[in-house]
Order: sequence, then C-alpha cells, then structure tokens
Amino acid sequence: MRNTIMFSRIKILLLSGFMVLSCSCKDTIPDNSGPADSNYEFEMPDIPEPDIPRYTVNIKDFGAIPDGRTLNTKAIADAIDDVSKKGGGKVVIPAGLWLTGPIVLKSNLELHAEQGALIIFSPDKDLYPLVETSFEGNKTVRCISPVYGRDLENIAFTGKGIYDGTGEVWRPVKKEKLTESQWKKLLASGGVLSDDGKQWFPSQAYYEGQKLSSMNVPDRPVSIEDYSKIKDFLRPVMVSLISCKRILFDGPVFQNSPAWCIHPLMCEDLIVRNITVKNPWFSQNGDGIDIESCKNAIVTNSNFDVGDDAICIKSGKDKDGRDRGIPTENLIIENCVVYHGHGGVTVGSEMSGGVRNVYVSNCIFIGTDVGIRFKSNRGRGGIVENIHFTDIDMINIPTQAISFNLYYGGLSVSEMLAQENSGEKETEAEPIPPVSEETPVFRNISMKNITCRGALQAVFLQGLPEMNLENITMENIDITADNGMTCIDANGLIIKGMRLSVKNTPALDILNSRDIEAENVELMPKQNNNIRITGKKSEKINLKINGGYDTGDVIFGEEVNKNSISIL
Repeated sequence: MRNTIMFSRIKILLLSGFMVLSCSCKDTIPDNSGPADSNYEFEMPDIPEPDIPRYTVNIKDFGAIPDGRTLNTKAIADAIDDVSKKGGGKVVIPAGLWLTGPIVLKSNLELHAEQGALIIFSPDKDLYPLVETSFEGNKTVRCISPVYGRDLENIAFTGKGIYDGTGEVWRPVKKEKLTESQWKKLLASGGVLSDDGKQWFPSQAYYEGQKLSSMNVPDRPVSIEDYSKIKDFLRPVMVSLISCKRILFDGPVFQNSPAWCIHPLMCEDLIVRNITVKNPWFSQNGDGIDIESCKNAIVTNSNFDVGDDAICIKSGKDKDGRDRGIPTENLIIENCVVYHGHGGVTVGSEMSGGVRNVYVSNCIFIGTDVGIRFKSNRGRGGIVENIHFTDIDMINIPTQAISFNLYYGGLSVSEMLAQENSGEKETEAEPIPPVSEETPVFRNISMKNITCRGALQAVFLQGLPEMNLENITMENIDITADNGMTCIDANGLIIKGMRLSVKNTPALDILNSRDIEAENVELMPKQNNNIRITGKKSEKINLKINGGYDTGDVIFGEEVNKNSISIL
C-alpha cells in the first residue's frame, strides 16, 4: 500500500496555486503543464495555444472609467472592435473597478485583466438579451452570458484580475443553507418566497419560471414571448464559449456567477491553468467549470471553491445530448485543489453524448461533498469509458469519497441522504426496463493511489440492474470512513490493494454483483459480520482478505450460490 505523506502534498499544491506564471500566448513564458511526454493511458494530442497578434490596446483609451459607477460596456466593445479590425490582439483591462454589461468576444483576442482589476458585471438584467444556447444539457433560451463567445478561434483570458458575475441578483437561495440572521437579511432585500417558505427567489417572474421548469430548464414547447415573461429566471452561465477553438485561461479569478461559472461547450483545444474559481457555498447551480462535448482539453494548477460540482465533465442530456452526439474526449485534469463543492471531479449527470479518454491526477479535495463522483440516470444513454483517476488525496468528505450513482435525481449526495433518512424518498422498486439507446453505460474506469482521511462512506458503486457498472479497477485505495464499501449491480470489479478503516459493519457489502477479483484487502478493525454478500445475481466472487477471513465470517443472503464465492 502507498504511504502517502498527505499534508506535505496539500502544502505543495496549495502553494502551487499562488505560484502562477503570467499568460501564455505568443511572446510570453511557455507553460510546461501540457500533455507532452506524459503517459495518460491513451493517446493525448498536443494542444496548441492561441496565436494572438502583438497589437495591444487599453480600454482607458476608449473612454473606460474605473469608478464602479460608470457603465463601460461600450468602451470595452470598442476596444475589442479595434483589435479585431487589426486582425486581433490584446485588450488590457488595467487596475481599477470596472462596471460593465456583457462582454462579447471576437476571434484572435486576448483579454488581459491586470493585477488589481475588478470587472463587475452590471445587475441590470435589461442589458442581457435572450439567446439560444444550452443549459443543463438541453437546448434552451437563456440570458446572454456576462462573457460570451460563439464560433470563434484564438481566445485567451490572462492576467491576475478578477471577474465578478454579480450572481446574488440572479440566484435563488434555500433557507436551509443560511443562518437565521442571513435569512432575515435576505428577506428584507425583497424578492418572493416559495409556497412552503423554504426558498427565496429574486422576483415573482423568477418564481413563475421555476414553476414552468424541470432541472432549471423550461419545459418545451415554449415561445419566445413565454421566455420573455420569465426572463428573470433564465440566469446565464458566467463565461459561455460555444463552438470555439484554441482557448486559453491563464491567471484570472472568476467568481460569483449567476449559474455555472465557466462553460466551454463543443469547443476544441482548451487550456485552463493557474485560475481560481469561487462561488458562495450555497449558490444554486454554482458549478466551477463545466467542460461539455469538448475535444482535447487540459485543466491544471487551478483552485476551486464553489457551490456545486467543481470540475464537471458533461456531453448533453437525454435526447438533446444523443442527437448532438458529441462526446467529451481527451481531457487531462492535473494538480488542482478543490475546497467546497458537491463533487471534486464529476462525470455527468448530463453525459448522453458520451465521455471518453479522461485522466485525472495529483488533485486534492478538501471537504467536498463527494470526492470522485460519477452520476447518471435512466433516459440519459451515452457511454462513459476509459476514465482514469490516480494520486488523489481527500480529507473531511461529508458523504462518499468515491461515488457511482446511476439513480441521480438532481440533488446533492447530502440532500439525497437527508431525504432517505427522513423517509421522503419513494422506496417501491421500479420495474427493470429493457436496454435501449436511453440506457447509460459506465465501463473501463480505473482508480489508483487514492487516499482519504474522513468520510461518511468510503466507496459507493451503484450501477443499473439492466446495465451494470463494468470493468472497474481499484488499486492502492486507503480510506478512513464511518462506513466501508458498497457494491451494487457491478460486473468485473478488480481490487488490487485496499485498506478500509471503518466504524460500522459490514465494511464490504456486495449486492447483485459478479466477476469480482479482490486481493490484498484489509478491513480495519477486524470484526464479525465485516463482509456481506446478497442478491441472486452475486456470483464468481474471489476475495483475498488480509487477517484470516473465510466464508464463515461472511453474511450470505439465502439466494446466493456460495459455491461460486471464495474468501481467503
């Protein structure tokens, strides 16, 4: 087993977040964090950086005023237009307080926010017209994003400035996530309450939009007139890049987004490094970065502290995602730190176009709701395969360190567990549907050198009875948690070295899973009833457990064929 000196790694990675090189682009110091000369378990192409011409302008030269009161939308647009007419270049946003409406990007543009620059997006929603886009994996209409680009090439965000999305004027807030004094202050600011008094909305129009929607997207068909009536509900992602090529994020802070923070959609050749993403922990849909249907991307040396999943991998939802048919593929995530978030690195739940060739390494998750998170549901379809996690350290995980949940219903794991404990969740078994294009597939996924100190549960693997999790490999896993490992509806699980130090039994719980090979497994402390195997589909299970376990130490369900199970 690996003897990880975890806190030394935490210190190193935290310091790396502050040791940031200035922007890449042409004529600057190159960054060596790309995929060259590394083994990622699949062929990862080199990713070209944007090629930005040398021409440079300053927004002050176009009349921008840094007083936090003057609206600088036109000045910034004029600066972008000027470099665009010259074939491209750098637009400098110097130190100061810059109020602006949406920034609409053009090709061959480097937006350079200098140290001390704070770009605040206006709370005036009339400045954000409706546009056709995608959100939560579905085609829809939303307000234009504070930073918006479509069908562009060579885009860079550089410097150490801060972009603030003024998300507090857009987002709803759940009462349970605030203290009593914070809730009273929020109510005094205006807005409306839900009928049950448990959720605050910025306006009545927002609340009406919520009633018309599922998972934050209005149910179709909806006319443009109908969208206009609920415009306040149609909060945008903060940075939206659609069908763009050669994109670089290097240096800035992105914070306080109306919904997701950074959303590259159907993009190619994406480099994200040395950035910080921050959202309030209670922010609804406050994701960090959502990489959706993108090809050839790397995220490295960045920090996330957000209100939902931090680093998210997606490819569209249900029929819209399957019709799009564009997977996220060839993605590297390295040397990142995640503080608060519903998941450290998450695949899904919108993965209907597929996800393949992903390598995540040398990351730290500190207090994230879940550490490594896979989620989907019946109806999605899509194939998730060839995913690799290695050298991940976690501490103080409130729920599951490693989680596969193919019954995801739109809640965080904490909310789902609270619902189950309250008895609100429907427990009646659903009929098993036939396999179809709507059946999600998760297969060929490996996790190696994973350490966690403190979690509610170490590992939760839950596939579907009609489509099991397939070929999951776990090597050198060392987790301290209240509860151990649950494996439901899995086929082809391989464990090579696992140490679970848990409080409760059973430490290893297997239900309706088959073809399991486990060796060098240590369950601490050794106690009776530490292993349970149930379900009539459980078979071909070979467990080599350290400490002298045998079949007499196992709780078997009556339906289990013991002859197909070996405990050594």
